[in-house]
Amino acid sequence: MATDALPTTGGKRRLFRAGAGDHDKAGPVTYLVLGLAAVVSLFPLYWTFVAASSTGERVAQSPPPLFPSGELWNNISTAWDQAAMGTALLNSTIVAGCVALSTVLFSTLAGFAFAKLTFRGRNALLTLVVATMTVPPQLSVIPLYRIITGLDWGNHLQAVILPSLVAAFGVFFMRQFLSEALPFELIEAARVDGANSLRIIWHVVFPVARPAMAVLGMLVFVQSWNDFFWPFVVLTQQNPTVQVALSAIGGGSGHDINQAVIMTGALVGTLPLLLIFALLGKYIVGGITAGAVKS
Repeated sequence: MATDALPTTGGKRRLFRAGAGDHDKAGPVTYLVLGLAAVVSLFPLYWTFVAASSTGERVAQSPPPLFPSGELWNNISTAWDQAAMGTALLNSTIVAGCVALSTVLFSTLAGFAFAKLTFRGRNALLTLVVATMTVPPQLSVIPLYRIITGLDWGNHLQAVILPSLVAAFGVFFMRQFLSEALPFELIEAARVDGANSLRIIWHVVFPVARPAMAVLGMLVFVQSWNDFFWPFVVLTQQNPTVQVALSAIGGGSGHDINQAVIMTGALVGTLPLLLIFALLGKYIVGGITAGAVKS
């Protein structure tokens, strides 16, 4: 077996096997598995596009079509007429953006406090925050709805935004990240330099937490964008989010429901998420892998 010898200190020689790093290279089987995984992952999106570009009769036939047709713009026009899609897209952008920003901000601050600050009852309070994740959100609908109606916020976006300004999952997520990524020495060095708590948060915590903040922001944005139950309770078709607007598309009963128009609305509602991921994908992937390899 061929080997390469390299001199080392002390006159000793270290032997390296030829092609020692070849096991790290991807082979045909790896590409085949990755290709199949990509096809399976993308097929629902492709099928949505095929259905959105077809007629309702073509979608309902058996076997279903596998290639696009030329009805996409007609279906988009129909979906736009049946529901306030323009208003829905704007409302969902406002709601999801506000919820994502507030959740990232408050979760980072709370996560930093639970991870690096010492105060009485810290562990008990963290346990209480995490325990709220076990409570089904449906249990809070009636009291929350009474509060919203008491404030006369029905059919207003603040009724959807304010109950979701922070999430227990976000607090726990940021706490776990900062516990590993932010050393106490860095905080102490900032205090020695005369930095107060706000400057430490702005100049130390936020830069270190940026990868996790990007991941959390994307997760919360998608979750808020796709939320249907609570917006359906407090909003109407005159001022809907995307998911509420989709409930009014393809109207009819039984076999009169136009599945092609419904899939068109779903496609239109998905495009902003795909655009955001295309623009921020490298930051999100970088945030997910940050800290995976430790020195």
